[in-house]
Amino acid sequence: MVELVKKGWNRYLLQLQLHPLRTKAVTAGVLAGISDSVAQKLSGIERLQLKRLLLKVLFGFAYGGPFGHFLHKLMDAIFKGKKDNKTVAKKVLLEQLTSSPWNNLLFMTYYGLVVEGRPWSQVKQRLKKGYPSVQLTAWTGDIPEP
Repeated sequence: MVELVKKGWNRYLLQLQLHPLRTKAVTAGVLAGISDSVAQKLSGIERLQLKRLLLKVLFGFAYGGPFGHFLHKLMDAIFKGKKDNKTVAKKVLLEQLTSSPWNNLLFMTYYGLVVEGRPWSQVKQRLKKGYPSVQLTAWTGDIPEP
């Protein structure tokens, strides 16, 4: 079993080298699907909502993976050749101040408009009410009990 996992991991790393964008897009889609499946189960949904799941997979595949790929290429260019702990901290700070707010805003908008099918006026109200606490939670990690 360990050999099988090791072989699979090595094949994955090879795909990352050969086809980084495609591999990251597929990985983000798969992780979004797993995440939503677990979230649905934990929230007590009896039967898996397949449409919701597929729309989240699509978001991960079409946006999450590619965005992360190009963001980190840009960060590597900005901090060219630097890999020390101070640089890593600067990258994390830059990402948290720029892409984290953008990604949360975009996801909440996508979820409201596309996944839930709500009209823009409702999505806008939900953003005004919920976005600040979502972003604060993203920054602090203070996740409330369900």
